[in-house]
Amino acid sequence: MAQDYVDSKIYPNKVVLFIKKGCPFCVTARNVLEAYDFKEDRLQIYDISGHSEMKAIQDYLEKITGARTVPRVFIGTECVGGGSDVAELEKAGLLKGKLNAIGAI
Repeated sequence: MAQDYVDSKIYPNKVVLFIKKGCPFCVTARNVLEAYDFKEDRLQIYDISGHSEMKAIQDYLEKITGARTVPRVFIGTECVGGGSDVAELEKAGLLKGKLNAIGAI
């Protein structure tokens, strides 16, 4: 079920964040991304904190991304990492290009 849940959320033309409430790195990723003017429904945020399969979801995220921590940020089908990684992409001037490349903005 966890694999189906995660796989059903990731699309080549969307940015997806898997987050937990109260996580400062999740807030960082969200703030960086919400500064952009996304096309309708192209930024999707899924809070897994109360999900009945939370542990299994994180285990599957680890399997496909190498880390089970949140946030896990997908730009299209590529996991770009977590909050610090998204902030670094923005600081380096690379984030906008990645978002344009998938047609999200």
